[in-house]
Amino acid sequence: MTSSTAPTPYRLTGISPKAYEHPADRAATAALKQIPFIDVLVKKLFEFGFERSIKQDLLGNGIRLGPNQLPQLYQAYLSCLDTLDLPSVYELYLLQTPQVNAMAYGADRPIVILNSGLTSILDKDELKSVLAHEVGHILSEHVLYRTVLFLLLQISWNTLPLPPLSGLPLQAITLILLEWSRASELTCDRAAALVVRDPRIHCRTLMKLAGGNVEGLNVDAFIQQASQYESWDDYLDRGLRFFGEMGTTHPYAVRRVSELTRWIQAGDFDRIISGNYVRRGQEPPPTAEFERAVDFYASQFRHLISETGIGVQQLSRQISDWLRDLQRSASTRSERAR
Repeated sequence: MTSSTAPTPYRLTGISPKAYEHPADRAATAALKQIPFIDVLVKKLFEFGFERSIKQDLLGNGIRLGPNQLPQLYQAYLSCLDTLDLPSVYELYLLQTPQVNAMAYGADRPIVILNSGLTSILDKDELKSVLAHEVGHILSEHVLYRTVLFLLLQISWNTLPLPPLSGLPLQAITLILLEWSRASELTCDRAAALVVRDPRIHCRTLMKLAGGNVEGLNVDAFIQQASQYESWDDYLDRGLRFFGEMGTTHPYAVRRVSELTRWIQAGDFDRIISGNYVRRGQEPPPTAEFERAVDFYASQFRHLISETGIGVQQLSRQISDWLRDLQRSASTRSERAR
């Protein structure tokens, strides 16, 4: 349990992320694990030291928040950790960049990074909802795959050296992880709403992420827009949305609001706030509906792979060949060192 000098209004003691997990997240995660050799690939990426290198760059260029550094913002962060009953305090950094974003990064010991661009458009309650969203990623154990996705995106942008990954179908793997990432965001929007206890605050946050901090923006009108967006009945347009989001880490802000409000209207938000939720260690087994969702997302992942011209079996073979090449290279270096 975390410690804080600021009182926490309430704590969702022992809450499991399964209590509020979005079905798309649950299914996409399970489907992701079905991709051949994905866990081995993850291990190899970390063996190359990319994650440690980027983490050091982030730490060296950011400001670590604490009791003597932006204490109000830090206390809001501790309150998020307390509310979701996380077992530890993870370091929080402020990074100078106009990009309006935040992230939980690092597989072994996660850190939360808040971009300074957010502080210019969000008020204190909205910033807390962003922090709660990132804490939700830690609780849901999203951080490992999110860190891998960040590394692959850095490689695709040529900010990391490519040679150790030559021969890998990086585009296919990145598209798969992007699809999973978008699903995971929907879960953590729910976590943010639970922490701030007023879903309109998080909807307001998403509105500002979409349009900036323009005086006169109306959150009720934005929520209504989200409802209209979801009820749009032109299937061609809905298909275009899928391809429009394909290369992004986050779903459209309007879609996120729609998904969040639909969950609240279903009564799950009030049920959890009242204390009726799944605790850690008491998670139920997957249901038949979940299995159908897994089948759907596995099929969708295969579609993403086929869009890059690489079939599932070919993807498996390419990753396998890449791993064997790495093993041979390691053996050669070892023999030369003798």
